Amino acid sequence: MKRIVGIGNALTDMLVNLSNDDVLGQYDLAKGSMNLVDAALQTSISKSVAGLPYSLSLGGSAGNTIRAMASMGCQTGFIGEVGKDTTGDFFEQALKNLNIEPHIFRGTHRSGKCVSLISPDGERTMLTHLGAALELAPEMIEGSMFEGYDCLYIEGYLVQNHALITKAAAEAKKMGLKVAIDLASFNVVEENLEFLRGLVRDYVDIVFANKDEATMFSSEHEPLNALQYISEMCELAVVKIGTGGAIIKQGSEVVHVGIMAAAKRVDTTGAGDFYAAGFLAGMCEGLSLRQCGTFGAIAAGKVIEIVGTTLSKEAWSDMLKLFKRVRAEKYMF
Repeated sequence: MKRIVGIGNALTDMLVNLSNDDVLGQYDLAKGSMNLVDAALQTSISKSVAGLPYSLSLGGSAGNTIRAMASMGCQTGFIGEVGKDTTGDFFEQALKNLNIEPHIFRGTHRSGKCVSLISPDGERTMLTHLGAALELAPEMIEGSMFEGYDCLYIEGYLVQNHALITKAAAEAKKMGLKVAIDLASFNVVEENLEFLRGLVRDYVDIVFANKDEATMFSSEHEPLNALQYISEMCELAVVKIGTGGAIIKQGSEVVHVGIMAAAKRVDTTGAGDFYAAGFLAGMCEGLSLRQCGTFGAIAAGKVIEIVGTTLSKEAWSDMLKLFKRVRAEKYMF
């Protein structure tokens, strides 16, 4: 596995640092959830947090993973749709700047945006208005998009369009690609349970899930049991268990990998996306499951030390130095 193409909602992130969680209660938002909202509600919530510190960056779950992999030296591409606006121009140019092959369509609506409310403990609650991202349709997906790639990475948040996600997975498999998916959020799994189970059973080779997502997907409350359930439906299963690290199963091999202690837990936005990026980057190098899991843990540990998902050059340099040690098996969790 050498070249990976991602498909997902092309979004720009607005990251807001909350002083308390009052706004979550005010709008009846489950802490840590991802919520699809209309433009009016997103605007209303944005006004409620006006004056608080915020930042803007390119976002979207698969977008985060693919951009991180590109910075790790992997060959990548991205499939998505943006509006015919300056935000869309920015999104596409940013992909090109990172040497990510863009498969970008232009829709009639404004480019999508995700407002990420970051609680004082670092947990994030996301309010997403998909905008033009919703216009990406099954008939736009052609097998030729996957030529030269070895793996399709699907973000679970794309599940708002069952036909699209199925078409992408089916076309990728026809072209001989592996298919990987991140289950995205416990509420996404709950609302699309039977569809996701069928998708994984029929098309998916690699599944990434956190403990809550794995529990919802499998109806098993013990992580090892959830891992076993998922592994019976695909080639490789990864269940992240928070500060307990991650458990990974491929065939008869089961590995537990710990976490890298972050200097400070600032913002969990993108932690799962970066974990997948590190893990898949390790797979692209043909590393062991433990090495791949360690890559993932390092990447996740670095991104939660900052607000958003845009790491400094120094942070990337530190990460890549640690990767070098992992390759030499001198730094393992």
